[in-house]
Amino acid sequence: MRRLIAIAAAGLVLFSGGPAFAAPPAEFGSDWDDPRTAAPPIAVPPGKSCSTTIVDHAFAGYDTYVSDFTPPAACRGPWAKVVLRLDGNVKGRQYDRLGWLTIGGVMIFKTSTPEPSPDGIAWSVEKDVTQYAALLRAPHPVNMYLGNTVDDTYTGVLNVKVSLTFYAGSATGPDDVLPLADQGRDGPDLTGTVRVAPNTSKLLAEVYATGSGGGCEEFWYLTAPTSTGYSCPADPGPYREVQVLLDGRVAGIAAPFPHVYTGGWSNPFLWYVVPAPRAFDIRPISYDLTPYLGRLTDGAAHRVSVRVVGVPAGQSGWDTPVNFLGWRDRGVARVTGGLLHDHLGALADEVTATTGRVDTHGGHTFTATGYLRTSHGVVTSTVTQRVGNDSTHTWGEGENPDALNATWTDEATSVTGGKVTRLAQRFTLDGAVTIDANDRLATTMRMTDARGPVTDTFTGEASWLLNVPRDQRHATATTQERYRIAGRYDRTIRTVNGTVL
Repeated sequence: MRRLIAIAAAGLVLFSGGPAFAAPPAEFGSDWDDPRTAAPPIAVPPGKSCSTTIVDHAFAGYDTYVSDFTPPAACRGPWAKVVLRLDGNVKGRQYDRLGWLTIGGVMIFKTSTPEPSPDGIAWSVEKDVTQYAALLRAPHPVNMYLGNTVDDTYTGVLNVKVSLTFYAGSATGPDDVLPLADQGRDGPDLTGTVRVAPNTSKLLAEVYATGSGGGCEEFWYLTAPTSTGYSCPADPGPYREVQVLLDGRVAGIAAPFPHVYTGGWSNPFLWYVVPAPRAFDIRPISYDLTPYLGRLTDGAAHRVSVRVVGVPAGQSGWDTPVNFLGWRDRGVARVTGGLLHDHLGALADEVTATTGRVDTHGGHTFTATGYLRTSHGVVTSTVTQRVGNDSTHTWGEGENPDALNATWTDEATSVTGGKVTRLAQRFTLDGAVTIDANDRLATTMRMTDARGPVTDTFTGEASWLLNVPRDQRHATATTQERYRIAGRYDRTIRTVNGTVL
């Protein structure tokens, strides 16, 4: 697909966002509708609440914004809900940008941005951050990064405000929220240490994993074996898996989400108003590490690594910050225990490659069982994980057309003291880019993010004319997002040429 996009020229490459317009196509005008999603607003409890602003900045470079967070005096807690809200506006010409926000070194939000209209757009994102309430009880430094080039060509300054709103009440959440300490790199792996409280009885890790940075790993699912001659080579192929290791031993596996940002797949027109699922709120992958707590409650710092399986040697492009959420047993000073069993199954990564076609079948299983002596007696925990990926990638001469049909599955079950927690996720991506004999580039896309009772589906098609002045590209786009929560919520947004119907 990179070769196909090179044909397009005019500053448009699949891996770096979309075209920057000196003049917008007439079909869109100079002021299309503000970006939005079909997801419901976050449900909040009635009663007292208060807000505090932690970011207020115009991002026009590559420095990290630094401020301070102090718990609001009017809402000292406890809190039933804490909601983060980002409000942004931008106008002119600009690519999509990736950003992140930490408080006390803990990653609490990761995002990408929409691409602006000449007259300007405004957008907002809400995220439930109640799981970080324990962190927010004390003052901490705030860091936000949103690297952005602003010059005579790329004029869009990203004006961003981020606030936290606290709702009074009680909630059950983690007692400890911990960043990865002593961070570094061991080859491509992120490494560091974690030291948990001696009476920790439940431990989760969360990894905000993104393939990003403008290279082939931003579109890792389109990579192909070197033997095929495809412009984004990766051996053995496109299978990726995000693993967490404790003291050098795999302790969890997961399928990464196939993020598509708002300049992706050669066609920013496709995403001007309705983004792809998760584009504005990049969710973390969660791992239940409770079976390993018998080894971790000794007061020592334990080594943690995050590894992305399948990335070619020497290839960069993955960002995998990790946090830890711990629950304590208040009835005892220290819990003790051990690991009874863990097993990492054989990795299936079967690739059938010919010129112009790659078929991939991948999958992996993992299980771990441990026990803890707690104030409630001996408690056994078992975690079972199963991930899979099936895809067919086809392309023609000059990588035109270029198409992918792919499915990822990620199933995890945790059983602790008889309590069962299950999450089944299924991600699909069915897209194609084609340039016809009249030099018109067309992108079609269908993406689904299904997790438990929630299904978020984007469908759309967009096209524009190559090798003409920008105001003559006659771009068109028809898109739709349907967001459903089984038995509770169902909303659809439809757009045509930047206008919400």
